[in-house]
Amino acid sequence: MANFVLGAINPVAFQLGPFSVRWYGLIITAGVVLAAILTMREAPRRQIMADDIVDLILWMLPISFIGARLYYVAFEWRYYSQNLGDIIKIWNGGIAIYGGLIAAVLVIIVFCHNRMIPVWLLLDILAPAVLIAQSLGRWGNFMNQEAFGGKVTLDFLQNLHLPKFIIDQMWIQGAYRQPTFLYESLWTLLGFIIIMSLRHRVHLFKQGEVVLSYVIWYGLGRSVIEGLRTDSLMLGPIRVSQMLSIILVLIAIILVIYRRRFRKVPWYLDGSGLKYPYER
Repeated sequence: MANFVLGAINPVAFQLGPFSVRWYGLIITAGVVLAAILTMREAPRRQIMADDIVDLILWMLPISFIGARLYYVAFEWRYYSQNLGDIIKIWNGGIAIYGGLIAAVLVIIVFCHNRMIPVWLLLDILAPAVLIAQSLGRWGNFMNQEAFGGKVTLDFLQNLHLPKFIIDQMWIQGAYRQPTFLYESLWTLLGFIIIMSLRHRVHLFKQGEVVLSYVIWYGLGRSVIEGLRTDSLMLGPIRVSQMLSIILVLIAIILVIYRRRFRKVPWYLDGSGLKYPYER
């Protein structure tokens, strides 16, 4: 949940009549738009029509947000069961990326089946776009003063050479906090740069390995960063996202090895193999 203090950045960017437009929503929207642009540029290069990406986004985006919210609410049900009206208050924060990703993958599988598009290939196209959207999205958490870590000193933050506005915003609940939002933002940005730099190398990625690389990269970073957070979703004594990250990393590594050794998988650069624009 958000934790605002006197002197923190106002989470409301501006008023539009009776409506409050929040930084959180603007930043999430910017991430989605950037991800959509990147995906629509790459899809035609892999013989998938940009129109299909538009159709996918129209289905995937709302369902992913619902999935992300329901995932968060499920693990915070003790609070929401007593405050049912707050369930819809997504503008205050409280969405879980893993819930959104799970919902998105389900939509993609159904969509690809209906449109005769290779699932692994479409996931590969989307993966780096998701990384950069996640990197931007963490700044929405920054504006809401959430996704933070344990108590630290002012000297600790200053020794990280952070700008003053970040240090000031890390004063939460009467103490300076680990800027774990920043750690994850930088980690996903680095992953985006690496994957984008390597994705078009000849005979490097088989189809499915771009998205599996994303899972491994993000999962490794999240498993460490989650351990620093104090607002983790919990299942008893277990940090849900930390446990899920480790499981997903192991599954992704096994899939890469299995598909390389026992499956005949086309290269990512081979594309869909469909005529473009392809017939239904």
